[in-house]
Amino acid sequence: MSDPAPRIQPKIQQIVAAEQAGYSLQHLVAVAADISAEAAYELIARGAVWLDRRRAQQANIALQPGSQIQVHFPPTGTYATVSIGQTDILWEDDSLLALNKQPGWHVNYTPWDMWGTVPWALAAFLRDRDGVDVPLHLAHQLDRDTSGVLLISKNPAINAGLQQLFLQGSIAKHYIALASGGVEQTTLEVATGHGRGRNGLFRVYPLAEVGRVLPFGTQRVRAMRTRFTVIARHEAASLLQAEPVTGRTHQIRLHLAHIGHPLVGDARYGGPGEIRGYRATHHLLHAARLTFTHPLTLHPLTLTAPLPRSWREALDRLGLPEPGQD
Repeated sequence: MSDPAPRIQPKIQQIVAAEQAGYSLQHLVAVAADISAEAAYELIARGAVWLDRRRAQQANIALQPGSQIQVHFPPTGTYATVSIGQTDILWEDDSLLALNKQPGWHVNYTPWDMWGTVPWALAAFLRDRDGVDVPLHLAHQLDRDTSGVLLISKNPAINAGLQQLFLQGSIAKHYIALASGGVEQTTLEVATGHGRGRNGLFRVYPLAEVGRVLPFGTQRVRAMRTRFTVIARHEAASLLQAEPVTGRTHQIRLHLAHIGHPLVGDARYGGPGEIRGYRATHHLLHAARLTFTHPLTLHPLTLTAPLPRSWREALDRLGLPEPGQD
C-alpha cells in the first residue's frame, strides 16, 4: 500500500466523544486523519497511534468516551527504512552482538514508528535467521545520524553488568569526527557542565556550575569531559579522534560546538551543511571502536566499524586521509 504519511502532517489529538463510544480505534483514526481504513490500520500497526498516552496496536479495540487519541506522523513526511543483514553484524556470540549502525537509523522506537528502527529490524532479521525471538537490549545509545559500533545484548542476564561497564567508564569509546574549521591544537581536553536549557535542549554549562540544580527543573548540571586528538587538518575542516570520558547525551557534538568547531552537518549545534562543495546529509560523527571486557566470558574485546560511504566524498573533497582503526 502507499505510505500513509506522504506529506508533513501535524500530530492529531482528539478526545473520544460520547456519541463515538464503541467505535473501533481503526475507524476513528481513519476519520480523524482523513485516510482509508487500510492506512489507519498500518498507522496503528507501526505504532503511530497512542490511546491515553500509551501506544495502541489493537485496531479493533472499542473506544470509551473521554479517552484521548494521538496520531503521530514523521516530522519529515517520510518514514525511515532500516534493513539489517548479516554483513551489518560486526561481531556476535550467544550473549552479545555488535552492529555496524548506519547514519539515519533510529536506535529507539519513535512516537510515530517502530518499524523503521534498529530494534525492530534486528529482531526481524534474527527471527528469520535463527527461527526464534531474541530478547534484545541496547547497551548504549547512538544518535540517529551517528554511525558505527552499536553494542546490543541478546541475554537479559548480562544487561545489568553491561550497564555497569558503561557507567563505570570501563568501556573505552573512540569516535571519529569531522569538525568544521582548522583545529589548532594537536591534542586538547574539554571539560564543562552538561544539562538542559530553558527550551529543553541540551547545552554546555560552566564547569563551576556542576552540581547546581537547574532553576527550571529538578535536574542538576552534570560534569562532562572529552579528549580530542587531531588526525589531519584542512583550513575548512579537521579530522579528529574523540574519546568521551563521560557519557552525556550529545557530548561530542556539544563540546565541538563549544570550542568553535561544530561537526560538519550538525545543524542543531551550528555546523555547516556544505563544505568545499560537499553537501552533508547528516552530521559526520562515527563510533569507530569499543574496547572492553566481555561481562560473561571475561575475554578482552575490541570491536571496530569502518567509516560509511557518506564520509568518503567529504574526505576526498578536503584531501584528508581515511583514518585507520589502530
